Amino acid sequence: MLEAKTTTYETAVLIGIVNQFQDEEKSKEYLDELEFLTYTAGGEVKKRFQQKLDVPNPKTFIGKGKLEQVRDYVEEHEIGTAIFDDELSPGQQRNIEKILKCKVVDRTYLILDIFAQRAKTSYASTQVELAQYEYLLPRLAGLWTHLERQRGGIGMRGPGETEIETDRRIVRDKITLLKKKLKTIDKQMAVQRGNRGSLVRVALVGYTNVGKSTLMNVISKSEAFVENKLFATLDTTVRKVVIRNLPFLLTDTVGFIRKLPTQLVESFKSTLDEVREADLLLHVVDISHENFEDHIESVNSILDDIEARDKPIIMVFNKIDSYEPETIEEDDLMVERSYQHYTLEEWKKTWMQRQGDNVLFISATEKENIEEFRKKVYETVREIHVTRFPYNNFLYPEYDAYTGDDEDENIEA
Repeated sequence: MLEAKTTTYETAVLIGIVNQFQDEEKSKEYLDELEFLTYTAGGEVKKRFQQKLDVPNPKTFIGKGKLEQVRDYVEEHEIGTAIFDDELSPGQQRNIEKILKCKVVDRTYLILDIFAQRAKTSYASTQVELAQYEYLLPRLAGLWTHLERQRGGIGMRGPGETEIETDRRIVRDKITLLKKKLKTIDKQMAVQRGNRGSLVRVALVGYTNVGKSTLMNVISKSEAFVENKLFATLDTTVRKVVIRNLPFLLTDTVGFIRKLPTQLVESFKSTLDEVREADLLLHVVDISHENFEDHIESVNSILDDIEARDKPIIMVFNKIDSYEPETIEEDDLMVERSYQHYTLEEWKKTWMQRQGDNVLFISATEKENIEEFRKKVYETVREIHVTRFPYNNFLYPEYDAYTGDDEDENIEA
């Protein structure tokens, strides 16, 4: 007889601030995302706290009164973790833990924790481990109270070395070792990319949880892991795809997110190299998300950071089946119509119109407009291929002129 499986979630509270850089609405949106991150990491949010602050408190991030309010709630409801939406300094983290007497983590650590859960291959695990150690190094003092003591005894007299200094040295040695290991893997990955021959490389990029892996499965008829959680895909997946008779390589990469830890951007250099070395980027956007324009801006910012913004880009607005504009009652004279009330047709007439024909509206799950998507990708890849090999022009006819069958083939990443 099968037993019912119960999942135990760790209770948590979220803490964010409202300042000149993020108003109350923006702060709420960040906390919504932080709650989804918490759920993905295995936590259950019991309450949110917000405070208006021009500048975060250098000692406790939020004000004394608000921190006492959080402490009272944590004690009363036996909360296990307090999660802050911004990165805390080591000193702030130690001070807050002393007051709240519970585990305190910030957005950066939460993302690192999710990445550690999601890492399946040795390569991804090494990347995450390096990022975690670099985050951990300046925070060692707060992790164990015994680290402040200096070891003594036989053979330990003299100038000696405090335990915290020993642990810092061990962590630095580990970071050096992991960096050497990653350099070796990076070289192997570069050779692997070089061995893929002259095929055109296409990379799926976009914010996390926008449907990149679903789209990958639809176009390549493969079975990449899909889940309605953030960072479901961590390891880069590469497939050889054939549309009509035109072969190319399609890469599914890790999703981006706002406030992405700098340690991860550096650690995932080789993964991001797949984007950097691609000939064409398919920027997938979840148009059903109310803040999809901010997501586009975040992805573009990271593409700028890795110097990949100058590549040909096709904007793919996914999840049109879930898009629902806000409505205004006919007799409501108070609410002013804004972009939140736009229909898809109205969106197409905004800044999207300036993108020309490099904009597509699809639903990967419902396979809506997928034929139009395949045609656009085929024509763009064909143009890149023919520019590179002009003598191959006759091999790949116009999309509508081809009469054969499509083929699909999987290859290892």
